[in-house]
Amino acid sequence: QVQLVESGGGLVQPGGSLRLTCAASGSIFRRYRMNWYRQAPGKQRELVATITPDGSRDYADSVKDRFTISRDNAESMVYLQMNSLKLEDTAVYYCNAVVMGIPYWGQGTQVTVSS
Repeated sequence: QVQLVESGGGLVQPGGSLRLTCAASGSIFRRYRMNWYRQAPGKQRELVATITPDGSRDYADSVKDRFTISRDNAESMVYLQMNSLKLEDTAVYYCNAVVMGIPYWGQGTQVTVSS
C-alpha cells in the first residue's frame, strides 16, 4: 500500500510562487517515477511534471522554465516549486506514482492564482 499526501497549496497573486510537497509512505519510494498532475475546473487531469528515481525530469510545455520538480529519496518526499504563477495555473494539484502497474493518488491540494 502506497499513500501520498500533498500539502502547500493556497492562494497566490499572479507572478507569485508556491512550493508543493508530497509525502510518500513506504520504503519502495526511491524505486519509482513520481509525478505531479493538475486538474482545473471543467478540464481533464494533465501531467505537469515527472521525475525518475535517478532524478531525470520532464515538464509540460505550459510550465517549463517556471516549475521545478525534485525529490528526496531519503525522506520519501517530492516537491514542486512553482514560480511566475499565472491565472491558468489554478487547479487542484495531485501527486501520483504507478507502483507495479497500480496508480496511486494523493487527495490533492488546491492552488488558486488570483489578483
